[in-house]
Amino acid sequence: MKLYNTLSGKKEVFHPRDENKVGMYLCGPTVYDYGHLGHGRSAVAFDVIRRYLIYKGFQVTFVSNYTDVDDKMIVRAEMMKISVKELADKIIPAYEEDYGALGIMKSDIYTKATNHIEEMIKIIEGLEEKGHTYTISDGVYFDVTTFAEYGKLSKQKLDELRAGVRKDLNPEKRNHQDFVLWKFAKEGEPEWDSPWGKGRPGWHIECSAMSRKHLGDDFDIHGGGVDLMFPHHECEIAQSEAYSGKRFVKYWLHNGFIRVDNEKMSKSLGNFFTLRDVYKKFDPQVVRYLFLQTHYRSPIDFSDELLEQSANGLMRVHDFMRRLERYEDDGGEGVDDLLKETEKRFREGMDDDFETPVALAACFDLIRWINGMIDEKTLSQAGKAATLKLVERLDTVLGIFEATTKVDLDDEVEALIQEREKAREEKDWSRADEIRDLLLEKGIQLEDSAGGTIWKKI
Repeated sequence: MKLYNTLSGKKEVFHPRDENKVGMYLCGPTVYDYGHLGHGRSAVAFDVIRRYLIYKGFQVTFVSNYTDVDDKMIVRAEMMKISVKELADKIIPAYEEDYGALGIMKSDIYTKATNHIEEMIKIIEGLEEKGHTYTISDGVYFDVTTFAEYGKLSKQKLDELRAGVRKDLNPEKRNHQDFVLWKFAKEGEPEWDSPWGKGRPGWHIECSAMSRKHLGDDFDIHGGGVDLMFPHHECEIAQSEAYSGKRFVKYWLHNGFIRVDNEKMSKSLGNFFTLRDVYKKFDPQVVRYLFLQTHYRSPIDFSDELLEQSANGLMRVHDFMRRLERYEDDGGEGVDDLLKETEKRFREGMDDDFETPVALAACFDLIRWINGMIDEKTLSQAGKAATLKLVERLDTVLGIFEATTKVDLDDEVEALIQEREKAREEKDWSRADEIRDLLLEKGIQLEDSAGGTIWKKI
């Protein structure tokens, strides 16, 4: 299995630190507002990667965080006239609900920044002892010139770095790129005691402390959106490796942007769509399927049209599952070779840096072949059972074959469908058409084939 390591800039064969165990950390959201499609894209990307590692037999410890103290949270809480904690307590459950609707597996460990202040202070003290910090009027800073490899993740040289430099930059800072580790308290802001006085942590130190506590100084995979590569992940590396003297993370993985009208979707640009807004128009599983159709490192050009196409594709998957589950004939053709080839192609795609489009193509070829056998009534019951078993196994990774929205039929509709089946068997086409139209009025669409009739709500 190979994955693209942002740190090396190339695909590498995956060799975890411990042979069968994988430590994985995902940078989660700052919980000042509801999650948008960009958050969902990152969550799904690393959910699938985690699921595939489990499918491959690895024991995965998956840690993700909530940033629950931050400048944005302070501003939003003040606007809402509530405390920062109250804001976090309101938004975190919404993320859990929205991610759950996307089929995201719950993390093995959820962390909150405010629960790790002690660990952050310990790292800052260690950095201070080693000469990596200095203190000015507004806080304690990391001096990037004391870490020779600063810029190795983003491939930027220190004297060329300009990203993140603001016009209101504190003139007391030694270097433009120096970043704050501990911010001194301001009136009305959350604060904690520290050796340097009351204050709160900087953003970057939070993830270093949380990942270190639960995964150690050196772990396997750190994930996040490509927008976090610099400065956030670059700063994580600098402070973590300067503190421990060890490699921080072996493999850095970054997912691509969601774009709208060729611009990155973001709250700052005002072109973002919350997951909750999208869920009002489309089943969350459609959103998950949309993400899977594009490789996780590539950008997605979002549109309602793309969601409509995804809804149609997902409907094909669910229609296939209904047909397969209702199939009762017992033909004589075996499917073992077909199923082995499908899983082989699925694995080849996923082993190549988690190429979900290739994995999906293998699944859709399987759907096409099995549908043909159902039409011709050549699929055996043993073949049906083996196909369902394979689909169930592959779906532990993809999470799309089992419809998350169950549709139950009332007794009247079920009786009409059975009556129509009987009318078709007796070649009473007039009555069959009459029932079809009646069901359509009730929002039930029927599709006939040699393998039988399937229905779906519209």
